[in-house]
Amino acid sequence: MSWFNRLIVWVMPVFPKSFIWIFARRYVAGKTLADAVRQTRKLNEAGIAATIDVLGEDNRNLQEAEKAKADALTVLETIRAEGLRANLSVKLSQLGLRLDRDACRRNVEELVSRAAALGNFVRIDMEDSTVTDATLDLYRDTRKEHANTGAVIQACLRRSEADVRALIGQGIAHLRLCKGIYNEAPEIAYKGREEVREQFRKLALMMFDAGAFVGLATHDRVLVDWAVRTVAERGIPKDRFEFQMLYGVAEKMRARLVSQGFALRVYVPFGELWYAYSMRRMKENPAVAGHIVKSLFIRT
Repeated sequence: MSWFNRLIVWVMPVFPKSFIWIFARRYVAGKTLADAVRQTRKLNEAGIAATIDVLGEDNRNLQEAEKAKADALTVLETIRAEGLRANLSVKLSQLGLRLDRDACRRNVEELVSRAAALGNFVRIDMEDSTVTDATLDLYRDTRKEHANTGAVIQACLRRSEADVRALIGQGIAHLRLCKGIYNEAPEIAYKGREEVREQFRKLALMMFDAGAFVGLATHDRVLVDWAVRTVAERGIPKDRFEFQMLYGVAEKMRARLVSQGFALRVYVPFGELWYAYSMRRMKENPAVAGHIVKSLFIRT
């Protein structure tokens, strides 16, 4: 099936954006903040929390980074004004990480400080392996003053066990655990499906054992079922973890989890940069393209 996925990605750029939107719209809440608010409210009414993200990565200059910060601040203010059950997700390359780390740090400080004043939380997303160290370093520095922030760990990375152990030791392991979408080299990443699953289980257990908060970010039914069994067997309180899923994915599964009393949070991306986001994700992981084509016909 991989050849089919690669073929889809290869031919997509020749089609107009209006056609690509057919693929993207199920996974993007819309092009405006009003769209994101509307979709978040629907999720809240279904008993689901959200984390809202203004789409954009790798800004080309600090002016773009400043605008991204302003947009993120607007999201925080809107969440409060609209009474939404949601927090904010940000990517550091959007806030200037690859351009000026001190400027990025100041942007994050402003966002997290404002979130704290509004009683909210900021999740620092993880990007590809070239910025893992910088991202975790900035997260550590931020947590020294602000407890209302968390990071992300990718189970596929070979380094992640050491990273989780270090964060646990520092008492700041408020983490979203995901498999990881970036196509990394085998020297630094596990590539097999089962070995990535095994790493996900191992890291989740490390965090459970340490009493850390865990966001279990997966649509993998095998891992979801494992997590449901594990928290029951270990008597882990439901306020110590939550399931997290992408907007538009595995809707029946998430409804089942909510009906069982589990906390669930959905990642809600929006913005004018939906096209670049969608194409980048599909190029990084062609399997996503195949999943999108499948999802046009099959609801999971």
